[in-house]
Amino acid sequence: MTTVTLRNVRQRFGRTTALDDVSLDLDPGITGLLGPNGAGKTTLLRLVATVLGAEQGQLRLLDRDPSDDIQRTAIRRRLGYLPQEPGFHRQFTAFEFVDYVAILKEWTQRQARHVEVRRVLEIVGLGDVAGKRIKALSGGMRRRVALAQALLGDPSLLVLDEPTAGLDPEQRLRFRELISTHGDPGQRDGHPNAGGGAINSGRTVVLSTHQTEDVAALCGRVVVLDAGRVRFTGTPAELAGQAVERVWVAAERSAGARLAWRTGDGRHRCVGDPPAGAEMVAPTLEDGYLLLLGERALAVTA
Repeated sequence: MTTVTLRNVRQRFGRTTALDDVSLDLDPGITGLLGPNGAGKTTLLRLVATVLGAEQGQLRLLDRDPSDDIQRTAIRRRLGYLPQEPGFHRQFTAFEFVDYVAILKEWTQRQARHVEVRRVLEIVGLGDVAGKRIKALSGGMRRRVALAQALLGDPSLLVLDEPTAGLDPEQRLRFRELISTHGDPGQRDGHPNAGGGAINSGRTVVLSTHQTEDVAALCGRVVVLDAGRVRFTGTPAELAGQAVERVWVAAERSAGARLAWRTGDGRHRCVGDPPAGAEMVAPTLEDGYLLLLGERALAVTA
């Protein structure tokens, strides 16, 4: 079943058009959202998270209409959201913050709620610091507290805006393991108001990231936004395929390179129109992305 449907969605802020005639269908599994700064990624995620209402066009989430108050509440019971800049009450401990969000999500039975809060804190590796105040935690730990609250109740729809920002390499690998598990079919839906803990047919995870390697490692599907429009939708392999026979290495930047950079061995990796006899190399997802968007893509890879 398609989890998220957008049809001809347009969203403006003053004179700025953040999304321009966007149509998408997102199914269960993990979808990565790429695009340069200002492409409209956060606006799209805020729509899917029901933070914003669509100014123009149609939006359907979990087979419900988020413009209807009752249906929007039903969506939120099955939704987990990690915003780009989560707000914390700095006097709260990690446990108290996640517990507070659980109360907002209608976990009314105290014992069951506390079991769930401890579960998600353990999942993100913060069980041993649950009693620490948020103001005493590192930036990476705070990011994991925010991720923990998004995982409450094993949501059917998980929306993550820059989830690996501030995480070190080890934490990012742990995140990949965690999200790949939570994106698998057959995970339980444990929200007390979501149908008695019935088994999901699959979870939909939508994540925006500046880390193209996270998308390559995690996502079954990629959506590329640029200037509020969808420029590409497909698999990571299909995005990498955009650069087949368009990536080569050379002693210096070649004239036909749209983009080039010096690698650790002192040679240049070039993306663009190769000269005759160039030493071709296999493209990556990042190469396909760079070729698709050109210099505007450097906002993601910088």
